[in-house]
Amino acid sequence: MSNAHFVHCAACAAPFRAWVVVMLTLAGLPSEPAFAQSRDAVVVNGVALGERVVGALESAYATRIAPGRYWYDARSGLWGREGGMAAGRIEPGMNFGAPLAENASGGRTWVVVNGRRLPAAELAMLQSIVGPVVPGRYWLDAQGNAGFEGGPPLVNVVAAARHAAGRGAGGWNRNALGGNWGGDGDCSYYSHPDGPSVMIGAC
Repeated sequence: MSNAHFVHCAACAAPFRAWVVVMLTLAGLPSEPAFAQSRDAVVVNGVALGERVVGALESAYATRIAPGRYWYDARSGLWGREGGMAAGRIEPGMNFGAPLAENASGGRTWVVVNGRRLPAAELAMLQSIVGPVVPGRYWLDAQGNAGFEGGPPLVNVVAAARHAAGRGAGGWNRNALGGNWGGDGDCSYYSHPDGPSVMIGAC
């Protein structure tokens, strides 16, 4: 049910999605044992990705992936550093060989989204957008629709974020959760001095 971390971009269009899937298929998804022992390993959901997979992702997204440990939510496309809150969104539905762990973000709240327990800062950010969130287990899809596990959608968090940002109301900025929360009506963002920036909407 976390929407505050959706990144809208032209690269998420259907042709691009197909290209990413094809590239990953050609690269071969199984991890490579030798690479898994490297200090430069990129580990996703506990599985070290092979060099070809990392290369395919870097080509598809035109960016370098820093070595480290990450989590990835295949249903929503959200990702983040292991032990941290969501940092952005990529193509959903990719299979990196292991499921998302409940403790992937080190969360201790009573709100679980797609199997991941949210950390307090991420839940607070979400509540600043959609209002109070009842403790429980939720699903969240790549379009921002969310609801209780096994139930119908209750809210679209992307739309709620745009509404909260005051669409068309001009630029704004305020302190929130130890960082800055602001926007310009079409794009809103959250930045924290100790963590990554998160963008929502048409940025």
